[in-house]
Amino acid sequence: MKYALISLICAPTALVAGGVFDGADVVFLGELHDNPAHHLRQAEVVAEVEPTALVFEMLTQAQADLVTPDLVADEAALEAALGWNDSGWPDFSMYYPIFAEAPEAAYFGAAVPRDVARQAMETGMAAAFRGDADVYGLTAVLPEDQQAEREALQLAAHCDAMPEDMLPVMVDIQRLRDAELAYSAVQAFEAHGGPVVVITGNGHARKDWGAPVYLMAAAPDLRIASLGQGEEDVPPEGLFDVVETSPEVDRGDPCAAFR
Repeated sequence: MKYALISLICAPTALVAGGVFDGADVVFLGELHDNPAHHLRQAEVVAEVEPTALVFEMLTQAQADLVTPDLVADEAALEAALGWNDSGWPDFSMYYPIFAEAPEAAYFGAAVPRDVARQAMETGMAAAFRGDADVYGLTAVLPEDQQAEREALQLAAHCDAMPEDMLPVMVDIQRLRDAELAYSAVQAFEAHGGPVVVITGNGHARKDWGAPVYLMAAAPDLRIASLGQGEEDVPPEGLFDVVETSPEVDRGDPCAAFR
C-alpha cells in the first residue's frame, strides 16, 4: 500500500479547537517545498496552534538562534540574517508568513549541514547525530521491504540518475534528518513545553517512517499529530493524521537537467 491516512480533507478546516491537533504536544506540518499554498496553510495552522516553539528543517541551530521578535517584524532583515535565499530553499517570501504568525515563539533548527552529511557518509549516522542514536532508534535496521521502497523513492527523486550503490547512503541521510528533527522537537519541548510545531517536507512528517517515528522512540509520552499536504487531490505517500490538497505548482520538467 503506497499510503495510509486517518482523514483525507481536500478543503482546509480547523484542526485545533476540538480537532485532530487539539492537545497535541508536537505538531508536524508537512509540505511540498515549492508550493506556496502549502506554506500559507502552515502559517494558518501555526496561528491556530500558537506554538511555544517552531522547529524548521531548513535552518541550522545557529541560524535559528538569530531569530528574534524584532527581526521577525522585518521580512527583508530576517531573510538577510538567515541567508535564506542563498541556501537553495525556495524563496523566503513563501516561508515568511509562518514566522510572522509566531514572532514570540522560540526557534530551533534541525538542518543537517553538508559537512555533517559527508561525515555521516564516512563514519555512519550515529556518529553524526547530535543525540543518542540508540535512544532515538537511529541504529535500528529497517525492514527489508521498507529499505527497498525508500531506495526506490530516492532513485525516483533523483530522476533515476543516482548510482545504485548510493541509494542506501541517501536513505541513511534521510533517516539522520528525521532523527535530527525529532531531536530538535525534544529540545524545544523540554525547554518551552508544548505545543511545538515542526515545519518540514511531507517525507519527514509521515508517521509511519519519518521524524515522528524517532520522536516516539525517544519521547513515547508525547502526543504527536501530523499534517501531510498533496496536490490536485493526490495525497502524499505515508501515514498522517490529516491530509489536505492544494492546486498543483507548474514545475516544468524537473528531470530535464539529467537528460
